[in-house]
Amino acid sequence: MLTGKHLIAGEWTEGEASFTSDPAHGPAHAFAVGSPAHVDAAVRAAEEAFTTFGWSSSTGRAALLRRIADEIDARGDAITKIGCQETGLPEARLQGERGRTVGQLRLFADHIEQGSHLDLRHDPAMPDRAPLPRPELRMIQRPLGPVAVFGASNFPLAFSVAGGDTAAALAAGCPVVVKGHPAHPGTGEIIAQAIDAAIKATGNPAGTFSLIQSDGIAVGTALVQHPLIRAVGFTGSQRAGRALFDLCAQREEPIPFFGELGSVNPMFVLPQAAAARGADIGGGWAGSLTMGAGQFCTNPGIAVVIDGPDADAMQAAAQTALSETAEQTMLTNDIADAYRKGVTQIAAETGVTRLVNKDSEPRCAAPNLFVVSGDDWLADDTLHKEVFGPAGIIVRARDTAQMLDIAGKIEGQLTCTLHMDAGDSTVARTLVPVLERKAGRLLANGFPTGVEVCDSMVHGGPYPASTNFGATSVGTLSIRRFLRPVCYQNIPTDLLPEEV
Repeated sequence: MLTGKHLIAGEWTEGEASFTSDPAHGPAHAFAVGSPAHVDAAVRAAEEAFTTFGWSSSTGRAALLRRIADEIDARGDAITKIGCQETGLPEARLQGERGRTVGQLRLFADHIEQGSHLDLRHDPAMPDRAPLPRPELRMIQRPLGPVAVFGASNFPLAFSVAGGDTAAALAAGCPVVVKGHPAHPGTGEIIAQAIDAAIKATGNPAGTFSLIQSDGIAVGTALVQHPLIRAVGFTGSQRAGRALFDLCAQREEPIPFFGELGSVNPMFVLPQAAAARGADIGGGWAGSLTMGAGQFCTNPGIAVVIDGPDADAMQAAAQTALSETAEQTMLTNDIADAYRKGVTQIAAETGVTRLVNKDSEPRCAAPNLFVVSGDDWLADDTLHKEVFGPAGIIVRARDTAQMLDIAGKIEGQLTCTLHMDAGDSTVARTLVPVLERKAGRLLANGFPTGVEVCDSMVHGGPYPASTNFGATSVGTLSIRRFLRPVCYQNIPTDLLPEEV
């Protein structure tokens, strides 16, 4: 059952004001509005919890992560029901996302038990070394302290209350304070109930986790500016993320802001691939573009292809598929409004032709497809920006030289994709050195929607895709964001962390 309250250090806490959820269907619910006082109480409890949780064993934290996964699974039907109501996402999507969320928690548990995230290093003492002796040196990665996490709108489970940022921080030994997303506060509360039950069952300190609900900016601002918060995890818009990033940088003691801010995820369709299977690529792109109403951070919004008959075939296939795709419910009315504004702006730009333009209901989005020449795309930075939703732009380059110019002009991305056949290897070799500087993940002959949670995954990239492109928000490497290296020189063994 929903309480409509905040969870602060194991206690369900009311607020002085409330806001009402805006579900896609089903009943609305009232939720408490957080305040700076709630933030202060949660963060101070997190700091107190860190004095023990930060020095807990990897085995103990693994047990917590697994118990959280079990508690989420035990509430699976309730999570799916309210998640579908609040977001409009279908049951299968929510069930799959829950599987990814609990799978990630269990993967992180296995990973920290193995200990590779600690990057342990040991240089034994060399007392007889000339001309100077060497002391004994040991290095280990240690947790930062309390972490603030912002729930994402487009993944109510995998990037929200118990999502990747929370899982990574807890795995590292950092207590977490989550600002819930107002698009799915009921889903967030049920997940918080699961985490609270897991913390109590495993005997961890109550301040290890808190959830503060809010429909405004006061809670987020107070969180990133609280002097006891040591790092921030964020997935959301470039505008909001940049504002929070700037607040972190302007603190008296700046802290890392790990923000994933969006991407257009360009695809480059090379000549031999376009000639052999341009229509298949166009149809596959349409499916990727409209998956989840285009509300994926890895949605491939731009396809670059050499002008000519092969581009015609790819364009025709994409146009046909998108014209036959029905409108879909968006996560919020605001996201739907922003999508409509974005496609209207693209349509007004010089040289742009609108190929697919379908009307939709207020909270829905229908596909839009545009085509533009390589010259006009290069001249217009507006066409380089993300439109969050099922909108695609075909960029018809003059030749492979201009395709390389386009690759050099794109901003930082989460992904870049090459569609290529064996005969495209020479062109691909010129593109790869450029694209690997632009993105955290390069793909060949696939579509980037769908991010595997595993050891090798990188979900991040140069700005504006993310604010720290040396990190990833998906995969076991994401735990490293909330750790820092500490060297122990000649420290007695009984004073060292257990893993050392």
